[in-house]
Amino acid sequence: MQFQFNGVLYQFTNIELIIAAGVLVVVALIVVGVFIDRRKAKTQAFRKRFGTEYDRAVLSQGSPSKAETKLADRETRVKTLKIRDLGVSERDRYVTEWHTVQSRFVDHPRAAVTEADDLINAILEARGYPLAGFEQRADDLSVTYPRIMENYRIAHGVALRPGQLEASTEELRVAMIQYRAIFDELLQVKNPSEHKVAA
Repeated sequence: MQFQFNGVLYQFTNIELIIAAGVLVVVALIVVGVFIDRRKAKTQAFRKRFGTEYDRAVLSQGSPSKAETKLADRETRVKTLKIRDLGVSERDRYVTEWHTVQSRFVDHPRAAVTEADDLINAILEARGYPLAGFEQRADDLSVTYPRIMENYRIAHGVALRPGQLEASTEELRVAMIQYRAIFDELLQVKNPSEHKVAA
């Protein structure tokens, strides 16, 4: 086979063409392999970083790549927020409020769970999380606290359950335990390096 390029005539034998095609196939396979490895590594990083929130995002978005885009958008949004740790006096005040809410649980479990939800919202607001709708707040919170998100969603659902669908005493007890874990997590002092998000 022969062809002309820039006025120069090139001739290739069948063996040279087969070798060239083989090299192209090998290069293409290497490129595809590298792409797949990077894609897997990226997916694993998101899965490790967000835990159950990753799975929730995949379900809601329909594919891992769309979910990862959404999760990356969450990280970008949270970077723009002015999230801060609570001061010592603020933490002490919230601890006192938590003990009050917790002590009400025995006599008024439903009211105590609702108050626990309100207290968590107050802490989030004090820390700098915007008080948008619950889903937006949960998305923002998932960037820094992915481990508590499933508990937060469940406990919030119990706190908001209306009238005839009212939660059982056991569900309220579990919600209170979940709110306690969320409360403890939100009041911990974070090192600046812990606030950084993984790429």
